[in-house]
Amino acid sequence: MAFRRVVTVAAAAACGLAGGSVFFSAVPVGKQEQVAKTGAGDALETLSSSSAPPPGLLLQQPSAAASCPATAPGWLEKPNGCGYWDSNWDRREPLALMNLKKKNEETGEEEDLSRLARYKAKATRHIFLVRHSQYNSAGRCDKEKILTKLGREQAELTGERLASLGLKFDKIVHSSMPRATETTNIISKHLPGVKKSSTDLLREGSPVEPNPPGSHWKPEVVYYEDGARIEAAFRNYIHRADVKQEEDSYEIFVCHANVIRYIVCRALQFPPEGWLRISLNNGSITHLVIRPSGKVALRMLGDTGFMPPEKITRY
Repeated sequence: MAFRRVVTVAAAAACGLAGGSVFFSAVPVGKQEQVAKTGAGDALETLSSSSAPPPGLLLQQPSAAASCPATAPGWLEKPNGCGYWDSNWDRREPLALMNLKKKNEETGEEEDLSRLARYKAKATRHIFLVRHSQYNSAGRCDKEKILTKLGREQAELTGERLASLGLKFDKIVHSSMPRATETTNIISKHLPGVKKSSTDLLREGSPVEPNPPGSHWKPEVVYYEDGARIEAAFRNYIHRADVKQEEDSYEIFVCHANVIRYIVCRALQFPPEGWLRISLNNGSITHLVIRPSGKVALRMLGDTGFMPPEKITRY
């Protein structure tokens, strides 16, 4: 009999990528519907009660390390606990936008599924997340944390790379911090005519306590102060296209490593506590694609292949 693997990552999804055990259970293809209805836990129990698991599959019981942290930030949405994709992650799923109980004022009829098309996105959004270039990290305040000579060279290279893609960029949104603003000004010289705007939402900060904790990461700020703001940036800028958008869009966001890493985790529905496990170079380009269906793909993560090796830095 053919078998299909069903992977349940309930504990891991709830607590972060680390500290959770993964269950592998074999389910006959014909019984896939039954598993979906009864839950993977029942499938695991059924498999455990059998004489032996199918060859080649690992069955592992949850470990004590899979326990969740005692508290979690209130602003952070809880994962769905099953490891599957949440199609309404941006609250723009057509069925979620429809009010099936709302009646048409003219006819008195309730909305039905035949009107679903008006709520469906038609265009794809291409999000380019650019980390600022190297800056004077020894500066005592933001005004002193400006780009170094190498940082300005990196920004030029990043601008040249973005221009070489031949895309019609719609806008550049950048963090209001000086190093991001300066990086944007250099990049924009290579993209004439693209409008720029600044926002405090994309400023650097500590999004959520990382798991596992980093020995070198000891932020001076409190997570709940920055975390809600960075989550607000995600909700404000990362979502499927508006239903009125007819053509695909290409947007650039110039900000910071922590912000980009957090956004990537959230967009891919990975545990956001894993953001510190990702490393990004200065001036790097990360490319997210958001389809009309709401599905998200990561085309590029921290690309600096367009820079000579001697120009590449992380700090």
